[in-house]
This record gives sequence, structure tokens and C-alpha cells, in this order.
Amino acid sequence: MRRKLAAGNWKMNGTRASLDELRLLAGAHPAACDMLICPPATLIAAAAGVAGAGPVLIGGQDCHAAASGAHTGDISAAQLADAGASHVILGHSERRADHGEGDAQVRAKAEAARAAGLTAIVCVGETEAERDAGATLAVIGRQLAGSVPDGATGTDTVIAYEPVWAIGSGRTPTLAQIAEVHDFLRASLRTRFGAAADGIRLLYGGSVKPANAAEIFAVSNVDGALVGGASLRAADFGQIVAALSAA
Repeated sequence: MRRKLAAGNWKMNGTRASLDELRLLAGAHPAACDMLICPPATLIAAAAGVAGAGPVLIGGQDCHAAASGAHTGDISAAQLADAGASHVILGHSERRADHGEGDAQVRAKAEAARAAGLTAIVCVGETEAERDAGATLAVIGRQLAGSVPDGATGTDTVIAYEPVWAIGSGRTPTLAQIAEVHDFLRASLRTRFGAAADGIRLLYGGSVKPANAAEIFAVSNVDGALVGGASLRAADFGQIVAALSAA
């Protein structure tokens, strides 16, 4: 059985004062599912200290493909692990759009994450124009094939489906649309990785909030969520965690 995962992406939000929300989250919820918070890099070490050995895991939002070197402003997977991270988000649509990251670069980063002992959360998703053109599955299939390293397992890889047009917009796909993509992801992974694919968790992301979490978690092959804005407050994220724990 795949253990459910609720992952929160704080994006470029949060200061040390924001760690009070992490303390509330860690103290209020038993580990009925895996909980992960990915704060800005400036907070990873402090967040790991707050989380300690409790139920909340800490992750990064990106890493460089190189283990070290002359890459000013970047952070390596090994440095994330050294700061206390166990996971790292890679290939998020905002990185793909704002920084021009392609599938090959995401794949190289995922390989670096695995080498450093991190679990890579590899993001895939279509734009509104791509969905309107009927190209959703073709786009996601291409991203999945290009971004996920060979030999991926449930230990080192999580896949997050985030329709680009739903992120931060308040809009979500229909449950049937989510099911179509997640079933496609599972089938594609099985074709490539065989039985190991059944251990890889599939998260849905894109305007997940307490009001819609339960119905999303009831969809086939949805093993949790990658949550943006609703992860910034323990009260909101806690409701999503509760919905996932009950799914």
C-alpha cells in the first residue's frame, strides 16, 4: 500500500515567524499520513530544527544538477540534505516557465536528488492552451518520459500532476479530468517501470483547499496533494491532512 502524502509548497513566502505555523502543524496532527513542508531555502535548516523527529518532513523547492561548483545563487541536493531536507520539488511549472527549465534539466536534477538521498517530487502539467487543444495527455506523457530518471522507485520518486491553469487561480479540473490524468500516469509508469511503478505516489496539485480536498482524494490513483497557498496556515493545511487521512 502506498502511504498518503500531503506536501506543502510555501514558494517564495515565509520568514522565521512563519515557523510558528509549522509548530502548530507538528503538534496538532498525528502521523496518519506523511506530511511535508517545503519552505524557502532560507528556512530549511530552521524548519528541520522545529520539525525534529516529529511527523512533519521538510523539503526544498529546487536544486542544482551539480553536486557543487561555481553556480552562484544555486543550492545542491547534498546541501539540502545537509540542512535537514528529505525531499525536493523539481520541474514545477513556475520553474519551467520562469526559468526555462526543460525535461532534460529536470531529469538531471532528479538524478542529483537521488544521489544525495532525497526523494524528488517531479511535477508535470499542461497549460490551458494545451488542454484546449486536446494535448493534455501528450504533453504530460512527454514530460513524464523526459523528466523522470530510469530506475525510479517509490523510495526516490513522487509524481505531482499540476495543471498549470489551475495553480493559484482558484479553478480546478473536474474530478473526471483528474482521474483521467492520474490513471494515465499510473499506466505510463507501469509500462516503463513494471511492478515498481505501483510504489510511486501520485499527487494532485492546483488550487487544493479544505473545501475540495476530500472529493479530490476520493479519485482513483490520487495518493495525496501538492498544496500551495493553503499550506501556509496550519489550520488550512491541517484540514487537508485530515481529509487525506480519512480517504
